[in-house]
Amino acid sequence: MALKRTLSVEQIIQMYREGESTTVIAERANVSARYIRLILNENNVEMRPRGSWKRKYRLNEHYFKEWSDNMAYILGFFIADGTITRDLQTVSISQKEKYILEDIRNEIGSNQPLYFNDKTGVYILTLNSKILKSDLINLHGIQPNKSKDVQFPYVPEQYLNDFIRGYFDGDGCVKYEKYFVSFVGGSKPFMIKLREIIEKQNFATNFTDHETHFRVYVSGRKTIKQFSDWMYKHKGLYLHRKYAEFQKETLPIKELNDSIKTHKNALAKRRSNGGV
Repeated sequence: MALKRTLSVEQIIQMYREGESTTVIAERANVSARYIRLILNENNVEMRPRGSWKRKYRLNEHYFKEWSDNMAYILGFFIADGTITRDLQTVSISQKEKYILEDIRNEIGSNQPLYFNDKTGVYILTLNSKILKSDLINLHGIQPNKSKDVQFPYVPEQYLNDFIRGYFDGDGCVKYEKYFVSFVGGSKPFMIKLREIIEKQNFATNFTDHETHFRVYVSGRKTIKQFSDWMYKHKGLYLHRKYAEFQKETLPIKELNDSIKTHKNALAKRRSNGGV
C-alpha cells in the first residue's frame, strides 16, 4: 500500500488538520479512506466525528453559471488540464506553473491551498463542490474521463477568444521563430470544432491526425501575429510564458508577410517520421 501512496504522512496529517475530509485525502493520496484513518490514528491525530466535515475554504460554487472573459478562459483551461472525479464531489486542475492556478483560484473566490505532487512536478488545485461539478457536467457537457470524447461546449461568440486562450495555455504551443501555433487534443470532435471556429475568425489552419491525438495549426508570421492579437484581445488570465513568446515579433503588422516555409518543411519532416 505504501508504495503507491502519493502523499507523505506529514502531508496527510496537514490536509486533515486543515479541514479536508478523509475521503478527499484518500483520493489525492491514491489510497482508501480507511487507510487514511489508520495513518491518522497511528500518529495520534485527534479525529473529527464522522459526517462533521464543513467547508473550511471559501469557494464561489456557482462560478460556472455566468459567462465572463475569465470564466470562459478557465473553462477552456479546465478542458485542457482539469479533471472531474467520477465518484467524489471534486474537480481539480493541474499545472507546472503555480501562479496561474493561484490566479484561477482567486478568480473562483477560493482560498484553497495548492498541493505539489513531487512525482509529477505539478501543482494541483482541488475544489470540493457538488454544485461546481454538476455545472461543469450539466451546463458545459464536461464528463469524467473526458480526454478522448469531450465535445466543444457552447461558448458565446464574444468569449471565444478567451476560451481558446484558456485551452491554448493548457494544451497549446507557439514557436515564434518557426511562425506557427499548435493545439493538441485527444478528442477528434473537439479538435475539429476548434479548427472550424478558428477558421471562422478568418485564420487558415492545418489539421493532423495521429494515433493518440490530433493537432490544429495556425501558421505564418503575419497570421500568428493577428491570431495572438485576437486571442489576447481581453487578456485577463493568461500564461505569461506563452504570451511572451508572441512578443518576440518586432515589426509592425503592416510590414509582415506570411512566410511559413520553415514551418512547412518542419511539418513535412515530422510527418515523414510518423509524428508531430
